[in-house]
Amino acid sequence: MTDVRPYHHGDLRQAVLAAAVAAITEAGTAGVSLRELARRAGVSHAAPAHHFGDKAGLLTAVAAEGYDLLANALTDAQQRTGSFREVGVAYVRFAIEHRAHFEVMYRPDLYHADDPVVRAARGRAADALYSGIGSLPDGRAGQDVRLVGVAAWSLVHGFATLWLTGALPAGLGDDPETAARAVAGILFRAP
Repeated sequence: MTDVRPYHHGDLRQAVLAAAVAAITEAGTAGVSLRELARRAGVSHAAPAHHFGDKAGLLTAVAAEGYDLLANALTDAQQRTGSFREVGVAYVRFAIEHRAHFEVMYRPDLYHADDPVVRAARGRAADALYSGIGSLPDGRAGQDVRLVGVAAWSLVHGFATLWLTGALPAGLGDDPETAARAVAGILFRAP
């Protein structure tokens, strides 16, 4: 007897992606299999392979979706606040709220990093992250945008990773945004 179930989702691709994000959130990327995702999504075991090819193809879609979500979050923070520091706080918020995406996005060994959709989404996220550098009020505006961007990215990415793994020292409080704002404020003063 085959394990074929009637398809009732409306958007199979998105249903499998959502199942992948849930599985990664629960058990990390190592525990993800197309067969398990098909079971979670309530579709035939062949359906995920039909849409994504293999696990790397599926994780490519997760990474692309993550970069798009990140670009949107960073752009929104820049437009809403005009603050480079708040863009960094939005990065930390994204990492915490979208942990599965964050875990996949920065592991290009897991997916097809040269995929055009991933490259475009990653470029949008980078543009959004670097967008406020020219408006920094403390003299950094004249510095190499790439270096300032890497410094800012390193700070917020490192902070987010340390927060997610529980590796930060005690006493920073239980609100990651407040703590990230304080840490980022040491290097990047808010306008």
